[in-house]
Amino acid sequence: MTKAPLNPPIKEKTETFEDELLFEDESLPLTEELEETLFEHRRVEADKGQSPMRVDKFLMDHLGDTSRNRIQKAADAGFIQVNGKPVKSNYKVKAGDIVTLMLDRPKREWEIIPEDIPLDVVYEDEDLLVVNKPAGLVVHPGCGNFSGTLVNALAWHLKDDPRFDPNDPTVGLVHRIDKDTSGLLVIAKTPEAKTDLCNQFFVHSTRRLYNALVWGPFAEDKGTIRGNIGRNPKDRLQMAILPDDNPTGKPAVTHYRVLERLGHVTLVECRLETGRTHQIRVHMKSIGHPLFNDERYGGQEILRGERTASYRAFIRNCFELCPRQVLHARTLGFRHPRMRKDMDFTSELPQDITQLLDKWRRKQ
Repeated sequence: MTKAPLNPPIKEKTETFEDELLFEDESLPLTEELEETLFEHRRVEADKGQSPMRVDKFLMDHLGDTSRNRIQKAADAGFIQVNGKPVKSNYKVKAGDIVTLMLDRPKREWEIIPEDIPLDVVYEDEDLLVVNKPAGLVVHPGCGNFSGTLVNALAWHLKDDPRFDPNDPTVGLVHRIDKDTSGLLVIAKTPEAKTDLCNQFFVHSTRRLYNALVWGPFAEDKGTIRGNIGRNPKDRLQMAILPDDNPTGKPAVTHYRVLERLGHVTLVECRLETGRTHQIRVHMKSIGHPLFNDERYGGQEILRGERTASYRAFIRNCFELCPRQVLHARTLGFRHPRMRKDMDFTSELPQDITQLLDKWRRKQ
């Protein structure tokens, strides 16, 4: 594993719980943007004859559409309240208690409307399709992005398919990538295809390779990063590597290898064993190599290089050329859920990344 200390930065500032009720695949994040305000989604009042019962079991009995593990995670995140105050999952509900599930976005009370948004369809058959998502396109509605998403585009693309209902959680997205990450996604058209594909992601049998431009040179040509990932307790907009004894952290493994050394930045390939929210962004930052221009994880600062006006201007131009974290889901492989044959797809780097790489190459 490579861990190089960063130069002092030159300041140059310029997954929801309800989703997890619908999608059992662990690779699906909550939402792509979070807010501090909590909104009530469910309310249950314990009746007069209620004997003391753990709140996680109480909610599991009353909600009926989720698992105890999901409820425990919600409690750990502060989303379960009793009589207006957050409680842990071992709280004992008693007669008259009012138990509420609070989430970080308003309760969804809308239908997914088909929208004529262009889709780059790489492959399609009667069971599934693979699309190449551009940077800037939100994958799923939520938190202020109630339209204009990939899901709205899919609803339009499949509007004449009588089997596909965009509001039915048993079909559709199998996994997600961040709004400002480009690359390949697989979508299931049938419940059978989704169940099979979700299981492949769950047991880590899929093949996923990402290309990323990160700050700093590597001493080694390849390495592996291991670290449990969970919500950052100091910043809910971030994920972070958590101690092994923290129950909210999920094991995560990223393998990387150097593709091209470009002085103060490096192009790397990342292979995912797991699919945690922001996994590559968090893991790369943890070893001292934040993704280039990743605003959420500090990559939008000048972390390497010269302290000259011309170099600062060069970096500013780079940020403008590719105004997002430089991350592309380039390769996706899985076994076809019906035909049982291996399928692998590759997406070329988008123009903003290729132009950025050429700019760094010319500087060498």
